[in-house]
Amino acid sequence: MAKLIGLTIAGLLLALYKNHQSSYQKRLTAFREVTPVDLPNCNFVKGIETGAEDLEILPNGLAFLSTGLKYPGLKSFDANEPGRILLMDLNEKDPAVLELEIRGTNWNKSSFNPHGVSTFTDEDKTVYLLVVSHPNYKSTVEVFKFQEEERSLLHLKTITHELLPSVNDIAAVGPESFYATNDHYFADPYLGSWEMYLGLSWSNVVYYSAGKVQVLAEGFDFANGIGISPDGKYVYVAELLAHKIHVYEKHANWTLTPLKVLDFDTLVDNISVDPVTGDLWVGCHPNGMRIFHYDSENPPGSEVLRIQNVLSEEPKVTVVYAENGTVLQGTTVASVYKGKVLIGTVFHKALYCDL
Repeated sequence: MAKLIGLTIAGLLLALYKNHQSSYQKRLTAFREVTPVDLPNCNFVKGIETGAEDLEILPNGLAFLSTGLKYPGLKSFDANEPGRILLMDLNEKDPAVLELEIRGTNWNKSSFNPHGVSTFTDEDKTVYLLVVSHPNYKSTVEVFKFQEEERSLLHLKTITHELLPSVNDIAAVGPESFYATNDHYFADPYLGSWEMYLGLSWSNVVYYSAGKVQVLAEGFDFANGIGISPDGKYVYVAELLAHKIHVYEKHANWTLTPLKVLDFDTLVDNISVDPVTGDLWVGCHPNGMRIFHYDSENPPGSEVLRIQNVLSEEPKVTVVYAENGTVLQGTTVASVYKGKVLIGTVFHKALYCDL
């Protein structure tokens, strides 16, 4: 009898393991292959070799890019160097990047580990750059003022909170106010790995202002990118491992009401919203297994989606760019400016292409 019970338990454990393994592979689209989609006149951005995980383009064509992210379990081509914020002027014929000097009495560059970025411009045209950072694998939001003439950033404040344990991306609505996604992987990388493997869906969306945090939505399988519509009425959230983008109505008291969910066959990462058309541009991982289990002989591919008329009954989804990793590895973000698209990656290069 004891032997029979033991075999039964072993069988149940094996079945449970196979079930989770299958779910894990499905959530990471482990067996998907890329159908290439090319763009004309693509060039690598000079000066980017260790990723441009997130980026934001101002209406005047100046682009901020975060580079050098060290993320638990992911490849890093420059693990010993601190991260940087780069500036790129897209009005130039052959734009390159410039590292922005960061000034401030309380600023510690050595532990800077930039992740998601967002900007806010006030009535006086002052530009504030909010950057998620992970010093020593913790989680902060760093607030900077952009000093355009000096091409530098002035560090104003470091924001921390117990309900901001592992921020992934942010969408600024003020100099020190923002929506954010928590993915939990910096709070405890070991626990986060099990969360990802088991699909525990512990991620959430929060709103921060004046030192207070409100949890607005929960139960995401790795909440990632977040963006706001040009009219400020809607918030978009990417759920990476569920292959979904959630659309929320934003209210005057900053709360969110779910409106609809869009499903995809790829891992949706950062969301950029076209300020003119309202289209969503999404950096995606067509085979997520290759991101989390890096192999230089079989590198992660890249994919960029454009979503038009997102609020309609039938949004139009177009694969704008797709590649198997021979050119660009691990796309996380794409944003447009005057007929061109700037594409960033988590740890590799960046591309600038005509549309």
